[in-house]
Amino acid sequence: MKIAILGAGVYGRALGGVLIEKGYLVDYYDPYLLKKSLSEVLDGAEMILLVAPSNAIEKLLLELPKNLSLIVATKGILDDKVFCEFSDVMVLSGPGFAKEIEKHELTFLTVTDGRLREIFDVPYLQFDETTDRRGVLMCGALKNVYAILAGYLGLLPDAPGRIEFVDGVVHEMGSILAANGAVAETAELFCGRSDLILSCSKQSRNFEFGMRLRQNKSYLPEKTVEGYSALKRIRRGEIVVPDSAKYLKELMEIL
Repeated sequence: MKIAILGAGVYGRALGGVLIEKGYLVDYYDPYLLKKSLSEVLDGAEMILLVAPSNAIEKLLLELPKNLSLIVATKGILDDKVFCEFSDVMVLSGPGFAKEIEKHELTFLTVTDGRLREIFDVPYLQFDETTDRRGVLMCGALKNVYAILAGYLGLLPDAPGRIEFVDGVVHEMGSILAANGAVAETAELFCGRSDLILSCSKQSRNFEFGMRLRQNKSYLPEKTVEGYSALKRIRRGEIVVPDSAKYLKELMEIL
């Protein structure tokens, strides 16, 4: 079976490596890195793995066939409404940097469909599962937003108050999920708590942006920072923010 991978960055390549290991035929589309056309990559594909940056998703979706199964691995999407025209949508999300997957290090992921367990069934990937597609997508966006705040507050792994911050944010993420028609408990899955903890580290571009922001409040990122992009969309009212979301409101005051 051929799977078309849209996004040939490090994470797309890492997931593609897993699929090749499993015996799937893969082809990549990335207008910034490759010269292949989208129609060429989609030709003969039975599934699409979406790993493109979140700010390119809506435009890209307009060009995709709606009858193919769509696996969404892009983080930064706040609502599943953008996929309403697609007949079969699955989400794959959770903690794990591309280099860890490439090295076959143990990585934990959340899936919204049992088929993904089979497709990505290798010894170094472990899964939890939920049918809460919207919640998994929201966690993938919100954890990046909160990672900026963690960086701004200097909450490195050994910093005082970090555990309380993580617990508080996970609870807050749950309340935001519930306010937007998702399941609050999804925030406790790999895509929520575990991915938040991973993102609150110096390896994360979002956390690094927060640290730089603390030094210079007028600092703007040179590369795409998914949490910054998501925060802009939150400000535009793309999701409901409950009054109890004190951490998110604190970051909105900073930025």
